[in-house]
Amino acid sequence: MELISKSAEQTLKLGEEYAKTLKGGDVVLLNGTMGAGKTVFSKGVAKGLGIKDTVLSPTYAYMNDYGGKLYHFDCYRLNCGEQAEALGLCDYFYADGVCLIEWAENIASVLPEKVKTVTIEKTADGGRRIIYG
Repeated sequence: MELISKSAEQTLKLGEEYAKTLKGGDVVLLNGTMGAGKTVFSKGVAKGLGIKDTVLSPTYAYMNDYGGKLYHFDCYRLNCGEQAEALGLCDYFYADGVCLIEWAENIASVLPEKVKTVTIEKTADGGRRIIYG
């Protein structure tokens, strides 16, 4: 499925709608360049899952845990899957919450076999193309 967002508010709303398709244990890879809107989309997913906490990018923490319902990863600063394993991040892939992973390509060797993907691309007019796979 491919959708077009014309604003951050629409991207947030699309994330909220996408959350309705998720269940505990799902691992979702969020693909997109820096500034594409991955964290905005994640905020929408959190809202759709009923999370009231403020969702922030976990760039420096590697992963933020929102009450066991949502695990939001940012693997930008990791170089390999072994680093994710050493930090204990891989354990969350098999927990009961939804995992949203930004920069998952950096830890591809340790990702579960079954994952969902969301790709967010910037469009020429400043919008976003969001592709669910």
